[in-house]
Amino acid sequence: MGFLTALGVDPRNVVFSSDTSEEQGRQFGKGRGTVDCCYPVKCISGHYGELVFGQKQKLDILLSPMIYNLPSFLSGHVAKSLTCPRVMAAPENIKAGFIKEQDAFAEAGIQYVTPFVSLDEPLLVPKQLFETMREALPGLTYEETGRAVEAGFRALRDFSHRLRKKSREVLEWCARENRACLMVIARPYHMDPGIGHEIEVDLQAYGYPILWMQYFPIDDDLMQWAFGEDIRAGHIKSAFDIRDVWPSSYSSNTNEILWGAKVAARIPWIACVVRMSSYECGMDQPTYTPVQQIVERSGTLFFSFQDLDSTKPSGSVKIRVETITHYLEKYAGTIIAKKKAAMPAGCPFLPAA
Repeated sequence: MGFLTALGVDPRNVVFSSDTSEEQGRQFGKGRGTVDCCYPVKCISGHYGELVFGQKQKLDILLSPMIYNLPSFLSGHVAKSLTCPRVMAAPENIKAGFIKEQDAFAEAGIQYVTPFVSLDEPLLVPKQLFETMREALPGLTYEETGRAVEAGFRALRDFSHRLRKKSREVLEWCARENRACLMVIARPYHMDPGIGHEIEVDLQAYGYPILWMQYFPIDDDLMQWAFGEDIRAGHIKSAFDIRDVWPSSYSSNTNEILWGAKVAARIPWIACVVRMSSYECGMDQPTYTPVQQIVERSGTLFFSFQDLDSTKPSGSVKIRVETITHYLEKYAGTIIAKKKAAMPAGCPFLPAA
């Protein structure tokens, strides 16, 4: 939104597809799917269909970038921050279902715009977006694109800062009240209620605050407290170095998943980690064992939902949520005490002794 509004697009004229749902897929994606084992990629056909066929007012442009790499707080500390190749190629993959018999975009008078964007290389982004967007926005200049890109990155930084600040407030409350919270380790698309099935919402209803590892606070005082001993011992070079647990650090979301496991293991008030993964995610499969081992060796509870797909097994999810909360009620106090005893002095969440 920061990018588009900086180009002069009225926010009221920007339409996002709704959260993923079975109804959306049945109504708008039927007959236009593609063969792909990645469930989140399959979901895109329903989103496209909703935007093309489900609007009261016709769209002019359907913008669906092919994102090559992602800005990450781990950038510079890992080898690369690449996206999943299936997700990156999804705009072209899903497009096939809409042009295989007739061009649904052309018939609806919609320009289909899919710029290839390297978001972790901000100096490249203006060139990449300008080359594609100038066809959809006549009169667009490179200078305008550059200023809009800066506005977009600024909006993204502000958004991340707000969420990290809120996460820190949650941790400070947990430390002050000696209460447990949970961390969700998952991919960003699991925040979509139709893909993640709102499992974290069900858990929060039992009174446990939820943290998403993507927006964990990364303030210097907290990072030095959590990772300082390992840095001084030479095990890692910085708080964001994951080479001790994951030497093949090329995938952005995979890198953050491993880092999330490391930080969850160190924070006393994170008494439980909930791992989410969609059915047959090839990128996630190699991480199952190391993530579980990192978390459980610290004494932290670990529960996983590794087969999330289009069908929400409500009965099964309810039983597993009740199981998680049962073990939290029984062991959270012990877990917090054990992790606090092992933590270094100088916790930024607690008053100085």
